[in-house]
Amino acid sequence: MLESLKEMVCQANQRLLTEGLVTWTSGNVSGRDAESGLVVIKPSGVSYDQLTADAMVVVDPAGNVVEGALNPSVDTPTHLVIYRERADVMGVTHTHSTFATAFAAAGLSLPVYLTAIADEFGGPIPLGAYAKIGGEEIGHEVVQSIGSSPSILMRNHGVFTIGPSVMAAVKAAVMTEDVARTVYYALQLGQPQELPPEEVERAHRRYLEKYGQ
Repeated sequence: MLESLKEMVCQANQRLLTEGLVTWTSGNVSGRDAESGLVVIKPSGVSYDQLTADAMVVVDPAGNVVEGALNPSVDTPTHLVIYRERADVMGVTHTHSTFATAFAAAGLSLPVYLTAIADEFGGPIPLGAYAKIGGEEIGHEVVQSIGSSPSILMRNHGVFTIGPSVMAAVKAAVMTEDVARTVYYALQLGQPQELPPEEVERAHRRYLEKYGQ
C-alpha cells in the first residue's frame, strides 16, 4: 500500500545522509497520505544505506502499525502529534545536523541575519523549549512554538522541519543547516545585523511569487 509515498519517504530519508544532516541511524523523515491519513515513516535503527521502500513503516494516526515488518521510528509519536495538529503539514523531518543543533544546545534561535533566511523561512527560526524524548511532548512543543516557520530548533535536541510535501520538509532541514553554518561563522567575525521586518516580509513574498519556474 502507498507504494509511491513509501518510495518518496525512502528517498527523502536517504537524502538526509547525502546532505550530511545525519550520522549512523539518527534522524528520520515521514510523509502523510492525504486521502487515507496514514503516515509512512523510517524504521527505527536501520542504516540509511540499507533503507528500501519496502522497509518503510505505515502507521495510522494513533500510531498502530498498518503495514511493515520493522518497528517504526521512536520519534513516530512526535510526527503524529504534528500531523494531528497541523492539517497543512504533509511531511516532517528530524535531524541532529551539526550547526543547527549547536544553536539548539546553546539555547539560541536564528534571527534573520541573511536574505536566505528571509527568503526561505520568512522570519527567524525559533527555539523550542526542552521536551522529553519518548512520548508526545516534543510534538506538542513543536506545534506550540514553530509558528509560521517551517523549521524549529528544539533546545538540547535538534531540528524539526515541516512542509506541504515530504521534500519540502527535507529542503527546510537542508536550508536550516546551511544558514546555521553561515550564521555561526559570521558570529566569529562580529555581530551580524538583523534585516528589518518589512524587508524580511518583502523578500519572502518575492521569493514565493517570483523564484523558480
